[in-house]
Amino acid sequence: MRRTKIFSGTSHPELASQICNRLGVPVAEADLQKFANKETSVKVNCSVRNEDVFIIQSGSQTVNDHLMELLILAQACRGGSAKKVTAVLPYFPYSKQSKMKKHRGCITARMVANLLTIAGVDHIITMDLHASQMQGFFTRPVDNLYAEPSLARWIKDNIPEWREAVVVSKNPGGTKRATSLADTLGINFGIIHTDRRRGRNFNSGFSTRASTFGDDDMDEDEDEEDQQPDEDDCYPPPQKRNNDIADPDPTPPASLPNQFTHMSLSASHLSSMSFTSTGSPMRQRQIEGVHTGRLVSGHIVDDDYPDNMSEASTTHHFNRDGLDPMTASMYSIAPSAAGSVLALGGTIDAHGSDDEEENACQEGEERTITLVGDVRNKVAIVVDDMVDRGGSFVAAAEHLRRNCGATKVYVMGTHGVLSDDCLDEMEWCDDIHQVVVTNTYPVSEEKKKSKKLAVIDISMIIAESIRRNHNGESVSFLFGKGVEY
Repeated sequence: MRRTKIFSGTSHPELASQICNRLGVPVAEADLQKFANKETSVKVNCSVRNEDVFIIQSGSQTVNDHLMELLILAQACRGGSAKKVTAVLPYFPYSKQSKMKKHRGCITARMVANLLTIAGVDHIITMDLHASQMQGFFTRPVDNLYAEPSLARWIKDNIPEWREAVVVSKNPGGTKRATSLADTLGINFGIIHTDRRRGRNFNSGFSTRASTFGDDDMDEDEDEEDQQPDEDDCYPPPQKRNNDIADPDPTPPASLPNQFTHMSLSASHLSSMSFTSTGSPMRQRQIEGVHTGRLVSGHIVDDDYPDNMSEASTTHHFNRDGLDPMTASMYSIAPSAAGSVLALGGTIDAHGSDDEEENACQEGEERTITLVGDVRNKVAIVVDDMVDRGGSFVAAAEHLRRNCGATKVYVMGTHGVLSDDCLDEMEWCDDIHQVVVTNTYPVSEEKKKSKKLAVIDISMIIAESIRRNHNGESVSFLFGKGVEY
């Protein structure tokens, strides 16, 4: 590749070296260091005038330092009259902060995109963005590569029973990612949903949101990556029977208003069609293809495990017994009792995001975990874009093995962030057979010694993308098929 310079930041020099070896070019010389006051210093030691410059810098544990290093290096190359500056970020930093999660918050991923543009970056190459709509944050072209072909190839080469396996998304927000991998392999998929608003003795039955009065009020343009099913969009509770078991037929009575007939039952409600009196144990009716379990302190427990929910948490649940018809009607369209009621109406569910790792299960807290799909006597492959913390993966693996009958559970993700003791948690979990990630994110040598960890090399995909960008060739081939090793 003529008139090309490839620089490496200090975040992931191993990946940069592998990419340069595949392209047959050396890593361009530059001095990257820090002053005594911790300021970053960058000096380019070669001419970049009229050159096509690529800067390889991934996210890391010291993300702020490495991001600033990338910005300074890009500006230095721009000041050196480089023809074009391309930032290669296998793992895009701050990608989880791609939406406003709280009032007076910041969409940090958009701010990073603006910083790259101001620093003089003309093109961005990255892989498996946390949310694909992040490409709209940039005013420069973005190539969002996919690790899916490499993951699919690893599955075919290392899992003998892959044809009978099931790809599972550990939360509804990752459904699109799981179905895409399942379609590539030609196998089935499943979805796991963890209900953080309902404990074992939640006595609300079926309820509806206050803001739901018809199809016109539903926002159909909500982002598919972050969309979560509404646990409370269903019918008011039927009349309580002597045996305390609700009619399994979900058909609404004819007396209900028309707007209720357009609502659909969520998976968590279908899996827990039982209505109990105060103090009586909950009796569940299993529905084919829907498997529900109890999650206490982040781990699966048996049905006879004692309740850990405090009295304070149960006193806030709605109890419609003995209410006059008008009050009961108002409660039937009220927000979920476990949600936070806002001053202007409606609820805000901070736990409803697909980034549930930010809201890890607290000690003694009980939740409901549900699998929609069939993994009995099959291999389950739990897939996500990143493996950051282990809590939700451990809970999913325990549920798949102990309650749903899976033979093995594989955890797969593009970015192996493996924060804190994530890898240790997965090693201690006997229900997880293996953890598979790519080398987009730097993995320490100590973690690579783990018997359960497998790291897939994706340097060939990035190298081919750099070559095609430099030669002006199409990169669409990499989006669907990837490249052979």
